[in-house]
Amino acid sequence: MSCNVLVAGGAGYIGSHVCKMLYSKGYNVLVFDNFSHGYEFLVKYGKFILGDIGDRKQLDLVFKNYKIDVVMHFCAYIEVGESVQNPRKYYVNNLYNAINLFESMLDNGVDKIIFSSTAAVYGMPENVPIDEEEPKNPINPYGRTKWMIEQILSDYSNSHGLRYVAFRYFNAAGADPDGELGEAHEPETHLIPLVLDAAMGIRKSIKVFGTDYPTHDGTCIRDYIHVNDLASAHIKGIEYLMNGKKSNYFNLGNGKGFSVREIIDTVKRVTGKDFPVEEVERRPGDPAILIAKSEKAKKELGWEPEFGIDDIIKTAWKWHQKLRSIPKPQI
Repeated sequence: MSCNVLVAGGAGYIGSHVCKMLYSKGYNVLVFDNFSHGYEFLVKYGKFILGDIGDRKQLDLVFKNYKIDVVMHFCAYIEVGESVQNPRKYYVNNLYNAINLFESMLDNGVDKIIFSSTAAVYGMPENVPIDEEEPKNPINPYGRTKWMIEQILSDYSNSHGLRYVAFRYFNAAGADPDGELGEAHEPETHLIPLVLDAAMGIRKSIKVFGTDYPTHDGTCIRDYIHVNDLASAHIKGIEYLMNGKKSNYFNLGNGKGFSVREIIDTVKRVTGKDFPVEEVERRPGDPAILIAKSEKAKKELGWEPEFGIDDIIKTAWKWHQKLRSIPKPQI
């Protein structure tokens, strides 16, 4: 049975990798993106439509012209600091525009959605590793918008039959092993690409924010999950919904933590490059340890992460060198 998937935000980092995996599995892929944070050079798989989920008329046309079975939503803004400085931008896009998408789906008879949520819904968790029932206490507008959407989806599922899978990502990292796709944020704020910039000499040094955390080496520990492992979970999510299963939510992480120092050391070892490291004061709001408990996804979806930290760094390094050779206007 063929399955038509609308990938909203399919020109972005995670969305583009999901599109490639969907295409390889025989799904019919429709990429929908406004290029506000995505890039044309990442659209390689599926039919492309330039569009914005904030445009109800355009969404209705898409659903009327294509028989969509499942929607994937990758359209949120994701920068925590920016969400604090400009919450209005985040509530309009992440909340209002998402509701606009759900309304169009329901009015056009589309009842299945995969939603990209985040570990930020947990805020400063009391228990580590973190399971799905950890209290939700997001500490910034970005995390709040994601948790609000999860609650809205739950209500819409109970009352309107909109079935969903919400995936709470931990630290997405790495790149397509074939070197076709990868991370291309502007500006870049994620640790691994920033360390790779230092390895390439694009940055003079890499800063370590805080060395006095209660961890084995004093630096923050995070759970890094390869982008292709995230993509494979989304395939499992489609199968789950297409098989008539009820709405659900899942953590997606490796279940292993790596400190900032360990990431830096791994980059130096994998790339063979040395670079200066600056130790500076802590940033406010950084938890010491964030590690996922992903047993629920393993048990209920049959999902298993395949990539370790060396794979993450190696694939990211391969892509990063390619990306930094692309003339700036294209990224």
